[in-house]
Amino acid sequence: MDLLNDLKTIEKNAEKELAKVEDLDQLEDLRIKYLGKKGAIQSVFSKMGKIEAEQRPIVGKNANILKNKIQNWINEHQQKLAAEAAEKRLKKEKIDVSLPGSNLKIGKSHPLSLVTKEIEDIFIGLGFNIAEGPEVESEYYNFEALNIPAHHPARDLQDTLYIDDHYLLRTHTSPVQVRTMEAEEPPVRIIAPGRVYRSDELDASHSPIFHQTEGLVIDKNISFSDLKGTIELIVEALFGQDRKIRFRPSYFPFTEPSAEVDVSCIVCGGDGCSLCSQTGWLEIMGAGMVHPNVLEKSGYDSEIYSGFAFGVGLDRLALLKYGIDDIRVLYENDKRFLEQF
Repeated sequence: MDLLNDLKTIEKNAEKELAKVEDLDQLEDLRIKYLGKKGAIQSVFSKMGKIEAEQRPIVGKNANILKNKIQNWINEHQQKLAAEAAEKRLKKEKIDVSLPGSNLKIGKSHPLSLVTKEIEDIFIGLGFNIAEGPEVESEYYNFEALNIPAHHPARDLQDTLYIDDHYLLRTHTSPVQVRTMEAEEPPVRIIAPGRVYRSDELDASHSPIFHQTEGLVIDKNISFSDLKGTIELIVEALFGQDRKIRFRPSYFPFTEPSAEVDVSCIVCGGDGCSLCSQTGWLEIMGAGMVHPNVLEKSGYDSEIYSGFAFGVGLDRLALLKYGIDDIRVLYENDKRFLEQF
């Protein structure tokens, strides 16, 4: 048994295999193969009991020398591979600041979101709070508490989407007014933006789902002039100082007196065009003084408190503000349309 020749063979094989190692994983495999507990060097030590006693010190010395030699080779190769890996990583992560930047694709705000945020900012600046309420509403809050009698046509199936005999998808955001008055003591200043539902056919000017912002002010000595001044401020903030405003007498069960609010056409300036049906005016909201019956049902003394309310169609405001002629494009999620905003 010539263990010295075995050591020379191990050295040659280790050196040859080490030259082919390309990464740290391969280097670890090689270390285990030659220096591990069951490796080539250890196999030489395990065979020393079978050789003559005078040869054991010589074989042991040479085995230890080779073991240290292979370990040094591995250490040097490990440092070399680690340095190469670090250099590759740095090159990969390096940023060339002289290269042109990449065009980042960013999202666009939907025109309804833009109008809603603009409305909210206006009223927050006036000291109003933003209130919310459920979209699935009871008949009481959607109709009865708002002074809408049982025989009123708005409660028919042809106008309202009922879930069962007592619950429905709210037809306006006015129920939030009632819920707020039940929960808070005057003074009250809120707007209630939200989604509402009507049993309408989808066409260029109607949708079964649309958006409203309801406004409500309750306090002592609130008059119609307060309502008029607030609406004038809203119109000026949304459409500019050039817009004219007019109030037309109207009827709503939950306000008395009631009015429809028009602004001069944003396209023709009041001269008459197809958008305003040649009238020169565009309707933007309904408004009025809160009906005493609504105040009383909500627990307010109508002899002490008064207030005004208004409802603005956000979809209609978006159409007017951005010159859109078809409400359906607001809900089609066409990127070509949305990227314009």
